[in-house]
Amino acid sequence: MAFVAVPGPFDFALTTERFRVFGVDRATVWHEGGLHRVVGGREVRIEAARGGVDVEPLDAETGLAARTMLGLVFELEPFYAWATGDDVLGPATKRLAGFRPSLASDPFEMLVGAITAQQVSLFAATAIRNRMTERFGTQVGVAWSFPTRDALAAATEEQLVGLGFSRRKAEYTVGLARADIDLAGLAALSDEEVKARLVALRGIGEWTADWFLARHLARPNAWPWGDLALRKAVAKLYGGLDVREARERFHPYENLSAHYLLLAERVP
Repeated sequence: MAFVAVPGPFDFALTTERFRVFGVDRATVWHEGGLHRVVGGREVRIEAARGGVDVEPLDAETGLAARTMLGLVFELEPFYAWATGDDVLGPATKRLAGFRPSLASDPFEMLVGAITAQQVSLFAATAIRNRMTERFGTQVGVAWSFPTRDALAAATEEQLVGLGFSRRKAEYTVGLARADIDLAGLAALSDEEVKARLVALRGIGEWTADWFLARHLARPNAWPWGDLALRKAVAKLYGGLDVREARERFHPYENLSAHYLLLAERVP
């Protein structure tokens, strides 16, 4: 395998925790101690190594995918230094040191994933996405390629309903695939412009747009206040504090704070 250095601190187990805790994700498979993902039609395996990770095969395309999945864009040291002034986040960053929020490399996949997760548990959303991935994706090794935008644009709502989608979510997913919007181009826009473009699409609300900013674009000030799990975590850890009022408390590290608070609740 080819080695990719990761700037410390880095904890591979914590960083990849989300790919194990909500059930098997066919598009990003945890298998025998490593992550498997289809990149450019090839199966890529990422596993822990001293000072970084081993990636096989490694080239410019797979290396970028690995760095995205491992959240290497985030600078943890300044965040940790800032968090020492917070009675909750300070201890949490010490206990969870090296956790890097994983990012979704493909904007379409990110949005479809968010649509499936609306108002259901992440376990249920994962199961539904898996059926869709097996129906419209391609298996390469132990992983499956996530369905392309073209594949889902050609799908019918009835096909998705047959896989467990609600009628409304099937409409949203097919509509998104067929929409006249350059999803990759959103990266060049401001947070406010990204949200405005996304919420103009049927089925995309503020919750989905905020998670797009957080988990695809890695915007530091993304604060998905509409997320039920984040609401509960903030209220529990901060004595009933309202999640919207909490935003100022975590500026300028809203995104990292949200991820650390959610993980602190999942990993007591």
